[in-house]
Amino acid sequence: MSPSTRQKKLATWQLRARFAAALSAMYAREVPAYATLVEVSAQVNSDYATRNRDAERLGSLQRVTAERHGAIRVGNPAELAAVADLFAAFGMLPVGYYDLRSAQTPVPVVSTAFRPIDADELANNPFRVFTSMLATGDPRYFDTELRTRVTAFVARRQLFDPALLATARVIAAQGGCDADEAVAFVAAAAAAFALSREPIDKSWYDELSRVSAVAADIAGVNSTHINHLTPRVLDIDDLYRRMTERGITMIDAIQGPPRTDGPDVLLRQTSFRALAESRQFRENDGRLTEGKLRVRFGEVEARGVALTPRGRERYDAAMAQLVGDPDPARVWGQYFPATDEQMAAEGLAYYRRGDPSAPIVYEDFLPASAAGIFRSNLDRDSKVSVVSDTGQIAADSGYSMGWLAGAIDRHIYDPYRLYESLSQEVPA
Repeated sequence: MSPSTRQKKLATWQLRARFAAALSAMYAREVPAYATLVEVSAQVNSDYATRNRDAERLGSLQRVTAERHGAIRVGNPAELAAVADLFAAFGMLPVGYYDLRSAQTPVPVVSTAFRPIDADELANNPFRVFTSMLATGDPRYFDTELRTRVTAFVARRQLFDPALLATARVIAAQGGCDADEAVAFVAAAAAAFALSREPIDKSWYDELSRVSAVAADIAGVNSTHINHLTPRVLDIDDLYRRMTERGITMIDAIQGPPRTDGPDVLLRQTSFRALAESRQFRENDGRLTEGKLRVRFGEVEARGVALTPRGRERYDAAMAQLVGDPDPARVWGQYFPATDEQMAAEGLAYYRRGDPSAPIVYEDFLPASAAGIFRSNLDRDSKVSVVSDTGQIAADSGYSMGWLAGAIDRHIYDPYRLYESLSQEVPA
């Protein structure tokens, strides 16, 4: 084949960028308020960059404006392993372990995040998907009889076309694919996360809803879908105000650390409230009826510098102290210094070769923030049962990062080790 007729091969990051864009376009069609969120986010970023000379200290404006993270939910390790196969084609690997059952507002899932891990891949396109798996082995939520039925229901369904997964494995092994092949592959991958219009078994969905709305969203239907798709903003407080001014109902608060004059750390998140979307239900007598579900919402995030284990300990202590305090900035100042230079000197955050002008952006998630946003968009709390004779809540059934890695036969990367590795690189 001559050079003039040879097909162009797309790199992994280019496939990932196309995948993120395809999902974003699909979600905007499904949830029009998301399009408004993206529009306002872009305006906030542009205005912030005009006002602040250091606006790009945590990533270029191009990267930040294109940046997204998605969230999906699956029912068992086999489905999570299939997700891992699909996302590997886009250079997205499992990083971190999150147990949302232990949050202040517990949700019966354990999670990991699929994302790029290399610095150049992150700079080119940092698309991430927070992926939660239903914790059916936890007796606080699922007794033996219900667990058996949920397990059987999930085992019967097929979330992804086997041909799509086979193609994904080939692309992952080759580190990319031809541009012509990419068009069909990306379209099929995005379509796998579209909201299904198949009628829902109402009695089954309602039974799971009494345990948890999240459990119903995972195991009450025969498919998975993008639960939210999150743009990144440089000023989330401004975003919150602008969305409210447009008549979009936001959740009550911004999750994560408070706004201060010091360096932004980790992650701040908020969202517009889940919308009541029309769905068809199948009644026990076979009749189809119309109803509404509130499962999808518009999340937005602001990212800061990644904290070291020492910084994370201090963060957790500060967040605990903030509860109910009327002056969060004052409390925060008791735990964190006001400059990157001081943060670097105290070993609280990651910087490339210790250079305070080269912060390493936090690429991961916070269980408390995720659970808080989940809770803010639910009609009711998860139902946790007390099952022991002593009145204590039962043990957690053995879920852990090691268990999850074994269950999906994948290495799950430790975020701290990734940040430590990035910190050894020479600043650009």
